[in-house]
Amino acid sequence: MNHKNTSPTTMEVKISETTTVYPSTPPFHHHHILPLSHLDTDPNLHVTFRYLRAYVSTNHHHPTAATTDPFHIITTALSATLLHYYPFTGTLRRPHVDGRLELHCAAGNGVPVVRANVDCSLDSVNYLDDPAENWIETLVPDPNPDDALKNPLVLQVTTFGCGGYSLGASVHHSLCDGLGATQFFNGMAELARGASQLSVEPVWDRATLLGPRDPPRVEFPVHEFLRLDKGFSPYSSSSGPVVRECFHVREEWLDRFKGFLRERSGSSFTTFEALGAFIWQTRVKTSGIPGDARVKFAYSINIRKLVNPPLPAGYWGNGCIAMYVQLTAKDLIHQPIWETAELIKKSKRKANNEYVHSFIDFQELHYAEGITAGERVSGFTDWRHLGHSTVDFGSGGPVTVLPLSRNLLGSTEPCFFLPYSSANEGSDKDGFKVLVYLRETFVNDFRAEMDKFSRLDFNFP
Repeated sequence: MNHKNTSPTTMEVKISETTTVYPSTPPFHHHHILPLSHLDTDPNLHVTFRYLRAYVSTNHHHPTAATTDPFHIITTALSATLLHYYPFTGTLRRPHVDGRLELHCAAGNGVPVVRANVDCSLDSVNYLDDPAENWIETLVPDPNPDDALKNPLVLQVTTFGCGGYSLGASVHHSLCDGLGATQFFNGMAELARGASQLSVEPVWDRATLLGPRDPPRVEFPVHEFLRLDKGFSPYSSSSGPVVRECFHVREEWLDRFKGFLRERSGSSFTTFEALGAFIWQTRVKTSGIPGDARVKFAYSINIRKLVNPPLPAGYWGNGCIAMYVQLTAKDLIHQPIWETAELIKKSKRKANNEYVHSFIDFQELHYAEGITAGERVSGFTDWRHLGHSTVDFGSGGPVTVLPLSRNLLGSTEPCFFLPYSSANEGSDKDGFKVLVYLRETFVNDFRAEMDKFSRLDFNFP
């Protein structure tokens, strides 16, 4: 498995201004509170998720645009879109004893947008297709936890010397998930391209659509994966320096690996199930976790069409729920890899209407006691087919979309499956990238294990 972690390119991001963008027309005149759903207030989501989109320069900007300055195009579109998505101008607060969040909306608020520039071209930095480069962090706002509550959405438009640009976003996870954020950005892009209205109107109504049952009842044993520990915060524990590592996975290797699993088990597995099992086992094997410690594989599944009735098309709140696979570290390391892949496959079958509502009702009954997935959680997410590249402000969609979030699903060392930049089409690259966060002390051991993947050099039982 090819590993990429080149020495950082020298790149100085120069911030010229930070402006506040307000809705084009006041969407309301009286202060009010918007309740969040029980999925929105999941303690695992009391974080921001940060990511960027990179756009190359073209000469095909929309003819109605007054300027080709991306900062002007984006802030103008943002102003028009905030009329419909004004909750992004609100402030998150914890007025209740149990620490549950709610959104306070005050007239006259807006969204901060940072204008920045760099002298180099996107081509010279490989179109931001190397996620291990640390300087990429400077292209996305990174508010501290208090500022993130005050401003749940912060954007940064960075113009490159070639005329291309990047759009960095910091979004508080309690307001939406990645799909909800993409709906918002797609709305911005529509208006930037000259649309007079949004094709999908946003729907709030969170407390009703994803609220607890009356009376709440937990009929699915979610307590098997969750624990009650008011003193535990999944993202505050320090386990030493953490670094980003990027590995390249070829389709040939995946085909051989999945064929190997099918031959040994008689079952077929998806890339997420097969490679996820391998990376999870490798992470635990190289991290020195005690054999009797319980470890978890965590991922999100979209429940928008799973719940009954399904969520409306415009619902942009958190519409995903965490799923878990749990083993002792010893069992994970020593059991056949195909058995781990089978556990991941089986876990997907648990995602149904009852699981979702039992999770919501568990939050209703036990929130004040501190709900957590515990320690040693490995979060996994697949960004290869999520539609992040659809956001076109009039000159084409982004050539690269890249997450920069370390805190995910109760894990501080997540793993992302990412597509290559479309700017590199026609190169010798096939397959996709795997971006992992690793404790620095275990990086070399992890690399050595991952290098076996391309050689199909396994020592499984």
